[in-house]
Amino acid sequence: MVRVDPLTPLIGAEIFGVNLRALSERDIVAISDAFAEHFVVFFRDQSLDDRTQRDFAACFGVPQQFAFGRPVDEAVPEVHAITSGGPGPKVANADIWHTDATFMATPPMGTILRAVELPPGGGDTLFANMYAAYDALSSRLQAMLDAMTATHDFTKSTSHRQPRHTDFPPVSHPVVRTHPVTGRKGLFVNRIFTVKLDGLSDRESEVLLPFLCDHVQSPDFQCRFRWRPGSVAFWDNRCTQHYAVADYESRRVMHRVVIDGDAPR
Repeated sequence: MVRVDPLTPLIGAEIFGVNLRALSERDIVAISDAFAEHFVVFFRDQSLDDRTQRDFAACFGVPQQFAFGRPVDEAVPEVHAITSGGPGPKVANADIWHTDATFMATPPMGTILRAVELPPGGGDTLFANMYAAYDALSSRLQAMLDAMTATHDFTKSTSHRQPRHTDFPPVSHPVVRTHPVTGRKGLFVNRIFTVKLDGLSDRESEVLLPFLCDHVQSPDFQCRFRWRPGSVAFWDNRCTQHYAVADYESRRVMHRVVIDGDAPR
């Protein structure tokens, strides 16, 4: 029987009683329901490989071949590795609160991350609820932000140097995104990819945008996940941000699949 254990009242749940390699229709419905309610869901003691990770993602949308991630296996181009620690540097930008790939005209709907190799300690990932971040703002600031857009651009990100910039020109998205399924409003700006609040002077944007990026870091909106071998996370990229804690030195390898999304509205 599927069991869903919430991590906090506002975000995150662990799901038990499912084998991600052999999902039934009932399992998929249960995971979808938990995903909609908790925005990020976690699984323990799974034995996925790249192909079955891709197949799991395909139960919830179309896995994409991410332009900034080299496939681990050319036979499964939708899966790429995020490797850090060990003799090399940690992944740049991962320890900054962000939403994945908002520089795209249609950012990913969701992300599935699988632990492949972990340090002996550390390397947790934090997730934050962008509905709660929006709801915590004053009604006057909400009304102002509801009508605004912001420019997103990958060029200031040290981990997104290829392909050429002309492949992904800057795009504008709503500052407050309405979720296409729930209809709820959530903040949709982040410190890595959001470069300016449209319609404001440079000085105004330089004051308000950092405030919003700081605001989403409140522990009140967060949950924390401690990785173990066999752990898998699946998060809604439309209403969450995440932060990978860079408190480890040993090698850390995660395999990632992103799922096609739609244009934010």
